[in-house]
Amino acid sequence: MEINIVFQIAAVGILVAVLNQVLVRAGREEQAMMTTLAGLVVVLFWVIQYISTLFDTVQTLFQI
Repeated sequence: MEINIVFQIAAVGILVAVLNQVLVRAGREEQAMMTTLAGLVVVLFWVIQYISTLFDTVQTLFQI
C-alpha cells in the first residue's frame, strides 16, 4: 500500500472539514452536507481498489 493515498485522504478530510465549517457558519447547511457527502464519495472511489485487492488476497490465502 502506498503512503500517498493516506496523505490524499487526509487532505480531502481537512478540506471538507474547513468547507463544512465555513458553509455552516454562513447558514448553508444543505450545501455543507452535500460537500461532506461529495468528499466521502471521492475517498470511497480511491479506496475501493484497495478493498478489492484485500478481498482477492484473502480469497487466495484461504483458497475460497
